[in-house]
Amino acid sequence: MKIAIPRERRAFEARVAATPDTVKKYKGLGFDVAVEAGAGAGASIPDSAFAAAGAAIVDDPRALLADADIVLKVQRPLTAGEGDLDELGAMKRGAVLIASLSPYQARESLDAYAAAGVEAHAMELIPRITRAQSMDILSSQANLAGYKAVLDAASEYGRAFPMMMTAAGTVAPAKLFVLGVGVAGLQAIATARRLGAIVSAFDVRAATKEQVKSLGATFLEVEGMEDLETKAGYAREASEEQKQRQAAKITEHLAKQDIVICTAQIPGRQAPRLVTAEMIRGMKPGAVIVDLAVESGGNAEGSKPGEIVVTENGVKLVGHRNVPGRLAQDASALYAKNLLNYITPMVDRETKALKVAYDDEIVKGTLLTRDGAVVHPSFAAQPAAASA
Repeated sequence: MKIAIPRERRAFEARVAATPDTVKKYKGLGFDVAVEAGAGAGASIPDSAFAAAGAAIVDDPRALLADADIVLKVQRPLTAGEGDLDELGAMKRGAVLIASLSPYQARESLDAYAAAGVEAHAMELIPRITRAQSMDILSSQANLAGYKAVLDAASEYGRAFPMMMTAAGTVAPAKLFVLGVGVAGLQAIATARRLGAIVSAFDVRAATKEQVKSLGATFLEVEGMEDLETKAGYAREASEEQKQRQAAKITEHLAKQDIVICTAQIPGRQAPRLVTAEMIRGMKPGAVIVDLAVESGGNAEGSKPGEIVVTENGVKLVGHRNVPGRLAQDASALYAKNLLNYITPMVDRETKALKVAYDDEIVKGTLLTRDGAVVHPSFAAQPAAASA
Protein backbone atom coordinates (compact mmCIF):
# COMPACT_ATOMS: atom_id res chain seq x y z
CA MET A 1 0.00 0.00 0.00
CA LYS A 2 1.35 3.38 -1.01
CA ILE A 3 0.58 6.72 0.64
CA ALA A 4 1.10 9.93 -1.35
CA ILE A 5 1.58 13.38 0.15
CA PRO A 6 1.22 15.99 -2.62
CA ARG A 7 2.12 19.66 -2.34
CA GLU A 8 -0.88 21.85 -1.53
CA ARG A 9 -1.84 24.00 -4.50
CA ARG A 10 -4.80 26.03 -3.29
CA ALA A 11 -4.25 29.69 -2.45
CA PHE A 12 -3.25 30.72 1.09
CA GLU A 13 -2.29 27.15 2.04
CA ALA A 14 1.16 26.57 3.53
CA ARG A 15 0.38 23.41 5.52
CA VAL A 16 1.27 19.85 4.58
CA ALA A 17 -0.58 16.62 5.40
CA ALA A 18 2.37 14.71 6.87
CA THR A 19 5.50 15.30 8.91
CA PRO A 20 8.69 13.24 9.22
CA ASP A 21 7.29 11.84 12.46
CA THR A 22 4.06 10.59 10.88
CA VAL A 23 5.99 9.25 7.88
CA LYS A 24 7.98 7.06 10.28
CA LYS A 25 4.73 5.85 11.86
CA TYR A 26 3.22 5.00 8.46
CA LYS A 27 6.38 3.11 7.54
CA GLY A 28 6.05 1.20 10.80
CA LEU A 29 2.49 0.27 9.87
CA GLY A 30 3.77 -1.24 6.62
CA PHE A 31 3.05 1.54 4.12
CA ASP A 32 5.35 2.93 1.46
CA VAL A 33 5.27 6.73 1.60
CA ALA A 34 5.99 9.17 -1.22
CA VAL A 35 6.12 12.94 -0.79
CA GLU A 36 6.05 15.47 -3.59
CA ALA A 37 9.20 17.58 -3.73
CA GLY A 38 8.67 20.86 -1.90
CA ALA A 39 5.45 19.72 -0.17
CA GLY A 40 6.71 20.73 3.26
CA ALA A 41 8.42 23.99 2.30
CA GLY A 42 5.61 26.22 3.60
CA ALA A 43 5.75 24.45 6.96
CA SER A 44 9.57 24.63 7.14
CA ILE A 45 9.99 20.89 6.51
CA PRO A 46 12.69 20.24 3.89
CA ASP A 47 12.59 17.28 1.52
CA SER A 48 15.69 15.92 3.26
CA ALA A 49 13.74 15.55 6.53
CA PHE A 50 11.06 13.50 4.80
CA ALA A 51 13.69 11.41 3.06
CA ALA A 52 15.48 10.75 6.34
CA ALA A 53 12.18 9.49 7.76
CA GLY A 54 11.92 6.95 4.94
CA ALA A 55 9.78 8.73 2.35
CA ALA A 56 10.52 8.71 -1.37
CA ILE A 57 10.71 12.24 -2.80
CA VAL A 58 8.89 12.50 -6.13
CA ASP A 59 9.26 15.44 -8.51
CA ASP A 60 6.37 14.56 -10.84
CA PRO A 61 3.00 15.09 -9.05
CA ARG A 62 1.10 13.12 -11.71
CA ALA A 63 3.29 10.08 -11.19
CA LEU A 64 2.96 10.51 -7.42
CA LEU A 65 -0.85 10.49 -7.53
CA ALA A 66 -1.26 7.85 -10.23
CA ASP A 67 0.56 5.28 -8.12
CA ALA A 68 -1.07 6.05 -4.75
CA ASP A 69 -3.50 3.81 -2.88
CA ILE A 70 -4.07 6.54 -0.26
CA VAL A 71 -3.76 10.29 -0.87
CA LEU A 72 -3.43 12.55 2.15
CA LYS A 73 -4.08 16.26 1.68
CA VAL A 74 -4.94 19.36 3.68
CA GLN A 75 -7.30 21.01 1.17
CA ARG A 76 -9.54 19.29 -1.36
CA PRO A 77 -7.78 18.34 -4.62
CA LEU A 78 -7.87 20.60 -7.65
CA THR A 79 -10.09 19.44 -10.50
CA ALA A 80 -9.92 20.17 -14.23
CA GLY A 81 -9.82 23.91 -14.88
CA GLU A 82 -8.98 24.92 -11.30
CA GLY A 83 -5.21 25.12 -11.63
CA ASP A 84 -2.09 23.86 -13.34
CA LEU A 85 -2.79 20.26 -12.33
CA ASP A 86 -5.99 18.19 -12.26
CA GLU A 87 -5.14 16.41 -9.02
CA LEU A 88 -8.36 14.43 -8.88
CA GLY A 89 -7.99 13.33 -12.49
CA ALA A 90 -4.47 12.09 -11.75
CA MET A 91 -5.68 9.70 -9.04
CA LYS A 92 -6.39 6.09 -9.91
CA ARG A 93 -9.85 4.59 -9.47
CA GLY A 94 -10.20 3.01 -6.05
CA ALA A 95 -7.77 5.41 -4.40
CA VAL A 96 -8.66 6.59 -0.89
CA LEU A 97 -8.61 10.37 -0.46
CA ILE A 98 -8.43 11.73 3.10
CA ALA A 99 -8.46 15.50 3.57
CA SER A 100 -10.47 18.54 4.61
CA LEU A 101 -12.88 18.43 1.67
CA SER A 102 -15.34 21.27 2.44
CA PRO A 103 -18.39 19.24 1.38
CA TYR A 104 -20.90 21.94 2.31
CA GLN A 105 -19.04 24.66 0.44
CA ALA A 106 -18.09 22.51 -2.56
CA ARG A 107 -20.97 20.06 -2.98
CA GLU A 108 -20.18 19.59 -6.68
CA SER A 109 -16.82 18.06 -5.73
CA LEU A 110 -18.58 15.05 -4.21
CA ASP A 111 -20.06 14.11 -7.56
CA ALA A 112 -16.59 14.50 -9.08
CA TYR A 113 -15.07 12.14 -6.48
CA ALA A 114 -17.79 9.59 -7.16
CA ALA A 115 -17.34 9.86 -10.94
CA ALA A 116 -13.57 9.39 -10.53
CA GLY A 117 -14.12 6.26 -8.42
CA VAL A 118 -12.31 7.83 -5.47
CA GLU A 119 -13.25 6.89 -1.90
CA ALA A 120 -13.35 10.32 -0.23
CA HIS A 121 -13.17 10.88 3.55
CA ALA A 122 -13.85 14.41 4.85
CA MET A 123 -11.91 14.96 8.06
CA GLU A 124 -13.93 18.00 9.15
CA LEU A 125 -16.94 15.69 9.56
CA ILE A 126 -15.31 13.64 12.32
CA PRO A 127 -18.07 13.07 14.91
CA ARG A 128 -17.57 14.75 18.26
CA ILE A 129 -17.27 11.63 20.38
CA THR A 130 -14.61 10.78 22.93
CA ARG A 131 -13.04 8.07 20.76
CA ALA A 132 -12.52 10.51 17.90
CA GLN A 133 -10.99 13.43 19.81
CA SER A 134 -7.46 12.65 18.62
CA MET A 135 -8.69 12.77 15.00
CA ASP A 136 -10.62 16.05 15.25
CA ILE A 137 -9.00 18.48 12.80
CA LEU A 138 -11.50 21.24 13.59
CA SER A 139 -10.36 21.31 17.20
CA SER A 140 -6.64 21.05 16.54
CA GLN A 141 -6.70 23.82 13.92
CA ALA A 142 -9.17 26.06 15.79
CA ASN A 143 -6.91 25.97 18.84
CA LEU A 144 -4.11 27.57 16.82
CA ALA A 145 -6.54 29.97 15.11
CA GLY A 146 -7.71 31.32 18.47
CA TYR A 147 -4.13 31.92 19.55
CA LYS A 148 -3.12 33.55 16.28
CA ALA A 149 -6.23 35.76 16.25
CA VAL A 150 -5.11 37.45 19.46
CA LEU A 151 -1.59 37.97 18.10
CA ASP A 152 -3.06 39.44 14.91
CA ALA A 153 -5.20 41.76 17.02
CA ALA A 154 -2.19 42.82 19.08
CA SER A 155 -0.24 43.67 15.92
CA GLU A 156 -3.07 45.88 14.62
CA TYR A 157 -3.97 47.48 17.95
CA GLY A 158 -2.19 50.76 18.53
CA ARG A 159 -1.72 50.28 22.25
CA ALA A 160 -0.37 47.76 24.76
CA PHE A 161 -2.35 44.85 26.19
CA PRO A 162 -1.31 44.80 29.87
CA MET A 163 -1.53 47.54 32.47
CA MET A 164 1.81 49.32 32.72
CA MET A 165 2.72 51.66 35.55
CA THR A 166 5.57 54.01 34.70
CA ALA A 167 7.00 57.26 36.01
CA ALA A 168 5.35 58.98 33.06
CA GLY A 169 1.92 57.61 33.87
CA THR A 170 -0.19 54.48 33.80
CA VAL A 171 -1.19 52.57 30.67
CA ALA A 172 -4.65 51.05 31.08
CA PRO A 173 -5.08 47.38 30.11
CA ALA A 174 -6.86 46.52 26.88
CA LYS A 175 -10.42 45.26 27.08
CA LEU A 176 -10.93 42.22 24.84
CA PHE A 177 -14.26 40.53 24.07
CA VAL A 178 -14.58 37.03 22.59
CA LEU A 179 -17.75 36.15 20.67
CA GLY A 180 -18.14 32.39 20.44
CA VAL A 181 -16.56 30.17 23.08
CA GLY A 182 -15.61 27.02 21.21
CA VAL A 183 -12.06 25.74 20.93
CA ALA A 184 -10.84 28.89 19.17
CA GLY A 185 -12.64 31.16 21.61
CA LEU A 186 -11.25 29.45 24.68
CA GLN A 187 -7.71 29.64 23.32
CA ALA A 188 -8.24 33.32 22.46
CA ILE A 189 -9.35 33.96 26.04
CA ALA A 190 -6.34 32.15 27.48
CA THR A 191 -3.91 33.94 25.17
CA ALA A 192 -5.39 37.38 25.80
CA ARG A 193 -5.26 36.79 29.55
CA ARG A 194 -1.58 35.82 29.31
CA LEU A 195 -0.93 39.07 27.46
CA GLY A 196 -2.58 41.03 30.26
CA ALA A 197 -5.92 42.06 28.76
CA ILE A 198 -9.19 42.29 30.66
CA VAL A 199 -11.24 39.60 28.94
CA SER A 200 -14.96 38.97 28.61
CA ALA A 201 -16.83 36.49 26.41
CA PHE A 202 -20.26 35.45 25.19
CA ASP A 203 -21.76 32.27 23.76
CA VAL A 204 -25.30 30.98 23.38
CA ARG A 205 -24.31 27.64 24.95
CA ALA A 206 -24.84 27.67 28.72
CA ALA A 207 -22.04 25.17 29.40
CA THR A 208 -19.44 27.69 28.21
CA LYS A 209 -20.08 30.03 31.14
CA GLU A 210 -18.06 27.93 33.57
CA GLN A 211 -15.32 27.41 30.99
CA VAL A 212 -14.99 31.16 30.53
CA LYS A 213 -14.85 31.78 34.25
CA SER A 214 -12.28 29.01 34.75
CA LEU A 215 -9.91 30.96 32.48
CA GLY A 216 -10.29 34.12 34.53
CA ALA A 217 -12.59 35.95 32.12
CA THR A 218 -16.07 37.41 32.60
CA PHE A 219 -19.11 35.88 30.92
CA LEU A 220 -21.54 38.37 29.39
CA GLU A 221 -24.99 37.56 30.74
CA VAL A 222 -28.05 38.07 28.52
CA GLU A 223 -31.29 37.91 30.45
CA GLY A 224 -33.79 35.33 29.24
CA MET A 225 -31.40 33.49 26.88
CA GLU A 226 -32.04 29.76 26.59
CA ASP A 227 -29.32 27.18 26.04
CA LEU A 228 -28.76 26.78 22.28
CA GLU A 229 -26.31 23.88 22.33
CA THR A 230 -27.00 20.93 19.99
CA LYS A 231 -26.42 17.28 20.90
CA ALA A 232 -23.25 17.41 18.79
CA GLY A 233 -21.90 20.24 20.95
CA TYR A 234 -22.34 23.01 18.37
CA ALA A 235 -24.42 26.16 18.69
CA ARG A 236 -27.77 26.35 16.93
CA GLU A 237 -29.40 29.52 15.67
CA ALA A 238 -31.37 31.67 18.11
CA SER A 239 -34.96 32.82 17.65
CA GLU A 240 -35.58 36.37 16.42
CA GLU A 241 -36.60 37.51 19.90
CA GLN A 242 -33.44 36.06 21.41
CA LYS A 243 -31.33 37.60 18.65
CA GLN A 244 -32.73 41.05 19.47
CA ARG A 245 -32.10 40.64 23.20
CA GLN A 246 -28.60 39.36 22.49
CA ALA A 247 -27.85 42.19 20.05
CA ALA A 248 -28.90 44.88 22.53
CA LYS A 249 -26.59 43.52 25.22
CA ILE A 250 -23.68 43.05 22.85
CA THR A 251 -24.10 46.56 21.42
CA GLU A 252 -23.83 48.05 24.90
CA HIS A 253 -20.79 45.94 25.71
CA LEU A 254 -18.94 46.58 22.44
CA ALA A 255 -18.91 50.33 23.03
CA LYS A 256 -16.48 49.72 25.93
CA GLN A 257 -14.20 47.21 24.17
CA ASP A 258 -10.83 47.73 22.50
CA ILE A 259 -10.58 44.35 20.75
CA VAL A 260 -13.16 41.80 19.61
CA ILE A 261 -12.38 38.24 18.51
CA CYS A 262 -15.24 36.66 16.53
CA THR A 263 -15.23 32.85 16.30
CA ALA A 264 -18.89 31.80 15.92
CA GLN A 265 -19.63 29.35 13.11
CA ILE A 266 -22.40 26.85 12.34
CA PRO A 267 -21.28 23.77 10.35
CA GLY A 268 -22.76 23.73 6.88
CA ARG A 269 -24.32 27.17 7.16
CA GLN A 270 -23.30 30.79 6.78
CA ALA A 271 -21.69 32.23 9.90
CA PRO A 272 -24.15 34.13 12.13
CA ARG A 273 -23.98 37.93 11.91
CA LEU A 274 -23.21 38.98 15.49
CA VAL A 275 -21.64 42.41 15.00
CA THR A 276 -23.60 44.80 12.78
CA ALA A 277 -22.42 48.00 11.12
CA GLU A 278 -24.48 49.95 13.65
CA MET A 279 -22.68 48.23 16.53
CA ILE A 280 -19.31 49.00 14.93
CA ARG A 281 -20.24 52.68 14.59
CA GLY A 282 -20.64 52.78 18.37
CA MET A 283 -17.14 51.42 19.03
CA LYS A 284 -14.01 53.37 19.89
CA PRO A 285 -11.68 54.69 17.19
CA GLY A 286 -8.69 52.35 17.03
CA ALA A 287 -10.68 49.31 18.15
CA VAL A 288 -9.88 46.04 16.37
CA ILE A 289 -12.24 43.23 15.32
CA VAL A 290 -10.65 39.95 14.21
CA ASP A 291 -13.23 37.87 12.33
CA LEU A 292 -12.24 34.20 12.27
CA ALA A 293 -15.52 33.38 10.51
CA VAL A 294 -14.82 35.72 7.57
CA GLU A 295 -14.45 32.90 5.03
CA SER A 296 -17.90 31.51 5.87
CA GLY A 297 -19.74 34.82 5.67
CA GLY A 298 -18.31 36.63 8.68
CA ASN A 299 -19.59 37.43 12.16
CA ALA A 300 -18.83 41.14 11.69
CA GLU A 301 -20.60 43.16 9.02
CA GLY A 302 -18.12 44.66 6.59
CA SER A 303 -15.28 42.20 7.17
CA LYS A 304 -13.75 40.89 3.96
CA PRO A 305 -11.71 37.71 3.35
CA GLY A 306 -8.03 38.49 3.03
CA GLU A 307 -8.39 42.18 3.88
CA ILE A 308 -8.03 44.61 6.76
CA VAL A 309 -10.88 47.10 6.44
CA VAL A 310 -10.85 50.41 8.33
CA THR A 311 -14.30 51.86 8.95
CA GLU A 312 -15.21 55.55 8.87
CA ASN A 313 -14.98 55.74 12.65
CA GLY A 314 -11.53 54.12 12.71
CA VAL A 315 -12.37 50.52 13.67
CA LYS A 316 -10.18 47.87 12.01
CA LEU A 317 -11.89 44.73 10.68
CA VAL A 318 -9.25 42.01 10.29
CA GLY A 319 -10.24 39.16 7.94
CA HIS A 320 -7.18 36.99 7.36
CA ARG A 321 -7.78 33.83 5.33
CA ASN A 322 -6.82 30.39 6.62
CA VAL A 323 -5.62 31.54 10.03
CA PRO A 324 -4.31 28.10 11.12
CA GLY A 325 -2.19 28.09 7.96
CA ARG A 326 -0.49 31.25 9.25
CA LEU A 327 1.13 28.96 11.83
CA ALA A 328 1.91 26.31 9.23
CA GLN A 329 4.56 24.34 11.07
CA ASP A 330 2.53 23.64 14.22
CA ALA A 331 -0.73 23.39 12.27
CA SER A 332 0.79 20.77 9.96
CA ALA A 333 2.13 18.76 12.89
CA LEU A 334 -1.28 18.62 14.58
CA TYR A 335 -3.19 17.99 11.36
CA ALA A 336 -0.81 15.23 10.29
CA LYS A 337 -1.24 13.52 13.68
CA ASN A 338 -5.04 13.75 13.30
CA LEU A 339 -4.75 11.91 9.97
CA LEU A 340 -2.43 9.28 11.43
CA ASN A 341 -4.86 8.65 14.29
CA TYR A 342 -7.70 8.28 11.77
CA ILE A 343 -5.85 5.82 9.55
CA THR A 344 -4.16 3.66 12.19
CA PRO A 345 -7.30 1.76 13.34
CA MET A 346 -8.01 0.91 9.68
CA VAL A 347 -4.77 -1.02 9.18
CA ASP A 348 -4.91 -4.81 9.33
CA ARG A 349 -1.97 -5.74 11.55
CA GLU A 350 -1.40 -9.06 9.80
CA THR A 351 -1.71 -8.12 6.13
CA LYS A 352 -0.51 -4.50 6.54
CA ALA A 353 -3.36 -3.51 4.22
CA LEU A 354 -6.08 -0.92 4.71
CA LYS A 355 -9.23 -2.54 6.06
CA VAL A 356 -11.90 0.14 6.45
CA ALA A 357 -14.68 -0.65 8.92
CA TYR A 358 -17.54 0.95 7.00
CA ASP A 359 -20.00 0.29 9.83
CA ASP A 360 -17.87 2.22 12.33
CA GLU A 361 -19.48 5.42 13.62
CA ILE A 362 -16.42 7.52 12.79
CA VAL A 363 -16.13 6.23 9.23
CA LYS A 364 -19.86 6.66 8.67
CA GLY A 365 -19.51 10.28 9.76
CA THR A 366 -16.66 11.10 7.37
CA LEU A 367 -17.15 8.90 4.29
CA LEU A 368 -18.49 10.94 1.38
CA THR A 369 -18.12 8.65 -1.63
CA ARG A 370 -17.59 4.94 -2.24
CA ASP A 371 -17.87 2.63 -5.24
CA GLY A 372 -18.76 5.47 -7.60
CA ALA A 373 -21.57 6.93 -5.50
CA VAL A 374 -22.13 9.70 -2.92
CA VAL A 375 -22.93 7.75 0.27
CA HIS A 376 -22.92 10.28 3.11
CA PRO A 377 -26.50 10.67 4.40
CA SER A 378 -26.24 14.47 4.48
CA PHE A 379 -25.35 14.68 0.77
CA ALA A 380 -26.45 11.49 -0.98
CA ALA A 381 -29.88 12.84 -2.00
CA GLN A 382 -28.70 16.35 -2.88
CA PRO A 383 -27.83 17.40 -6.45
CA ALA A 384 -24.66 19.36 -7.06
CA ALA A 385 -26.69 22.53 -7.72
CA ALA A 386 -27.54 22.62 -4.00
CA SER A 387 -23.95 23.44 -3.02
CA ALA A 388 -23.39 26.45 -0.76
